[in-house]
Amino acid sequence: MEVKKVILAIAVLGFLIGCKNKTKEPSSVKENSELSYYQEPYRPQFHFTPEKMWMNDPNGLVYHKGLYHLFYQYYPEDTVWGPMHWGHAVSKDMMHWEHRPIALFPDEHGLIFSGSAVVDVNNTSGFGSPENPALVAIFTYHLMEGEEAGRKDFQTQGIAYSLDNGDTWTKYTGNPVIENTGIRDFRDPKVFWNDKANKWTMLLVAGDHLQIWESPNLIDWQYTSEFGRQQGAHGGVWECPDLFPLEVEGTTEKKWVLLISINPGAPNGGSGTQYFIGDFDGSTFTSDQQEARWIDLGRDNYAGVTYNNVPNEDRIFIGWMSNWDYARDTPTEKWRSAMTLPRKLSLRKVGSGYGLFNFPLEGFDGLVEKAPLQKVAVRSMDVLSVPNENLNQSDLMFKTGAASFQLIFTNDLKEKLVVVVDRKNKMLILNRANSGRTGFHKSFPDPIQKMPLSDLPSGKINFRIIMDWSSLELFVNDGQHVMTTQLFPTSPYNNLVIKNMEENELQLEDFQLSKVKSIW
Repeated sequence: MEVKKVILAIAVLGFLIGCKNKTKEPSSVKENSELSYYQEPYRPQFHFTPEKMWMNDPNGLVYHKGLYHLFYQYYPEDTVWGPMHWGHAVSKDMMHWEHRPIALFPDEHGLIFSGSAVVDVNNTSGFGSPENPALVAIFTYHLMEGEEAGRKDFQTQGIAYSLDNGDTWTKYTGNPVIENTGIRDFRDPKVFWNDKANKWTMLLVAGDHLQIWESPNLIDWQYTSEFGRQQGAHGGVWECPDLFPLEVEGTTEKKWVLLISINPGAPNGGSGTQYFIGDFDGSTFTSDQQEARWIDLGRDNYAGVTYNNVPNEDRIFIGWMSNWDYARDTPTEKWRSAMTLPRKLSLRKVGSGYGLFNFPLEGFDGLVEKAPLQKVAVRSMDVLSVPNENLNQSDLMFKTGAASFQLIFTNDLKEKLVVVVDRKNKMLILNRANSGRTGFHKSFPDPIQKMPLSDLPSGKINFRIIMDWSSLELFVNDGQHVMTTQLFPTSPYNNLVIKNMEENELQLEDFQLSKVKSIW
């Protein structure tokens, strides 16, 4: 059948997308001379980015005294990776962020690589007091001179503490607290209080596997066990571990989830984060899982970890929204890299097993200028065009049955981002080859990103697509399947094309295309 193009009438369009008046392009923000840099091309409007220069892994995620702390790998002298510091920002709601001064600087022990932070409530370290417990950072030292000399022991673990909720930091005079016996990749400590052992537990990655350590006081550490030499993906170095319990929704059953980032070796190329579901007895993590499972199958969600000390014990995840294949080359000038939206993790039964779901926090809805709900119908093998000036600052939601369709985000230059939902072959495909500026690195447009949908439940499935100026986060079935990808259109996308690939009419229920407000 010949494909016809159907254009909605302007009056209907205004009701459908809830935007009777045109608004500024996504790169525009409120007039504020202090925030003028947030008008730069590709600057995200509701994702965290540094004010300037290079950023990668999120570090030290912790809640303390009303503030969510976000520390991150930071190089303040250039927009490419360099000597690592810990940058710092805080938020009261996980949506609006306030930049703070650099928290940790390199010293004689090395650069400051990734790590975590805890609140020492019981003053086990002696750094604070019961009335004013210390915020303690645990991080990897990377001694460049040792690496350049060909040694293998150039990564060690250090600690620092703050008594003013992260404003100033004092490094422990006895650093490093864990030496290196000759493991080249020995880093990224994630620490949490272990109720089972009544001690602190530290996760460390050691090349191709996980090590677990314990301490009574955050200073004196003892090795206890390891995991993963023969399990999961091993196409690259293991990094950024995290381990936490989750109750299986709808039950009283509790399982433990282990996150491990790997670079390279992700299924769509380069960097990715896998997870294991198993049990933890206080010193050893075990899992029957042999295959690799991924928290996000897009190319741009890496090194993600979760918050410590969160009220009501929610498990909140943030990832670095990039990929080491091309992270240094993305077409931004004064800053480089963003974080994903904060996401709540949940564990649910999927078939005879379990699935780790991740979905934006409810607080994100406060940024959304919600449009009216609509029912959209597209005839067999037909297309529907929905013009919208705000696609690069939008939140798209709808439900549909077991139908195959395409979503094409395009602009006047005929650049396009294509999302294909192929329910017959149980696959979602994302193609950014012609999405805009892609030539800055050969691996950015390729490969086409694929995500299996083989385990979706029957009936209607909800889709949510959140697009910022230079990113897309796609969630299927409340985050059972997720893809995060960067994109750099030369001009904002201003038309959404919905293409029906079925012989029957395509129906999208509860269709809502809404504008998202800037956090700056």
